[in-house]
Amino acid sequence: MSARRLPGPAQSFRLVTLAFGALLMVTPFLYMLSTSFKGQQYVLKLPPQFIPDPATLSNYERILLRGDFGHYFANSLIVAVVSTTLAVLLSAMMAYGFARYRFPGRELMFRLLLIGLMIPAMMLIVPQFVLAKFFGVLDSLVGLIIFYVAGNLALNTFLLRGFFEALPGELDQAMQIDGAGHWRRFWNLALPLARPALATATIFTFLATWDEFAWALTIITTPENQTLPIAVALLQGPKGTQWGLVFAASIIAILPVIAVFLTFQRHFVQGLTAGSVKG
Repeated sequence: MSARRLPGPAQSFRLVTLAFGALLMVTPFLYMLSTSFKGQQYVLKLPPQFIPDPATLSNYERILLRGDFGHYFANSLIVAVVSTTLAVLLSAMMAYGFARYRFPGRELMFRLLLIGLMIPAMMLIVPQFVLAKFFGVLDSLVGLIIFYVAGNLALNTFLLRGFFEALPGELDQAMQIDGAGHWRRFWNLALPLARPALATATIFTFLATWDEFAWALTIITTPENQTLPIAVALLQGPKGTQWGLVFAASIIAILPVIAVFLTFQRHFVQGLTAGSVKG
């Protein structure tokens, strides 16, 4: 049996660099998690403690026992789930059309769609507000969903088009011979084969809609329609912030994001790669 090969200097340097980078990225999250178990008098203690002593669950109890927190959580969940479902489905339809059909102006329309990726989201706040007021969807979850869906169409379509173009055309032809129409080929053939790309689009869209703050703060005025990012921001008072309470709410808020990523991460890298090199 040959001896196990030791890593060379270059590989060791890469491993150390990656480990340091990973530690640097995860440290703020670990400190936030630690602070969520601290009492207010220990939050700003120097030197900072990563292991709370004494540890307490009072911050989580106060957050979970607040009647409005569960309502805000439900609002965010409804908005994120509906927006993600609609955005991914509509993007898949558009991407399939751009990838599998030839029609006049196809490439021009696709490039016009991609212009949306070049415009900063904050520049769209005013025109979006005017449209929302015109359609009567201000201060409503519907107003959030409509613009969240529209805002995610361009990126999702770009990712999914590349994946659909990589599918063998012979599969479409075989289903056509069997009498399958456009919708059946899309639903029964393209979507199942595009699961990696759909998983990537789902993760991106859910993360964007769940964490979105600026647009929700702009159009939502009544407490009943507030989403979780607004609720967490309101925990920061003008005269002082109870950081243990804020961090406990933040930890609860990121749990759905972690759950979605863990659910779809098996296809994430494959889908991201396929969508970025095609199209």
